[in-house]
Amino acid sequence: MTEKDIAPIILASKSPRRQELLTLMNIPFRIALKDVDETYPEELSPAQIAVYIAEKKARAFDESLTGDEVVLTADTIVCVDSLILGKPEDETHAFEMLSLLSGRKHEVYTGVALMNKSGLHSFYEATDVYFRNLSPEQIKYYIETYKPLDRAGSYGIQDWIGLIGIERITGSYTNVVGLPTERLYRELLSM
Repeated sequence: MTEKDIAPIILASKSPRRQELLTLMNIPFRIALKDVDETYPEELSPAQIAVYIAEKKARAFDESLTGDEVVLTADTIVCVDSLILGKPEDETHAFEMLSLLSGRKHEVYTGVALMNKSGLHSFYEATDVYFRNLSPEQIKYYIETYKPLDRAGSYGIQDWIGLIGIERITGSYTNVVGLPTERLYRELLSM
């Protein structure tokens, strides 16, 4: 089976990184967006939070699905010491987040939901990311130059900071970018 066997995809994400990953996978898609409240119950684990929000985003399309279309939604969160780091509110908040991640290991969780007329299927991937120590000047330069305010944890692994600051990862690289492509491909083919 190949990408030709995958049903038409509706990507419910404005993330340019997710769009680029699907394009690189040679999977045709169209983008459709709906506003969704991304709050979640406090008692959920980080993996459960990512899946919960991805499923919430998918369910927003419940009434509008037709034919064999598959809605693809995702949510990525960063977790360090049980603290969830979403997208930063501003540059000061981004600086605080990156200072917290500097010299430490953290986890990146991406929840993915796939929904078609037959139902909702979801999963998550987790990746451990190890940052080397970053100086305040490096963090400031990164924020000013790369404007990572639309990224969980205030960074993109594929950016300058990933190239100079990440010592290693354990798990899926594309999961940290925002979409665990290896697992996604298998799941789409099984639909």
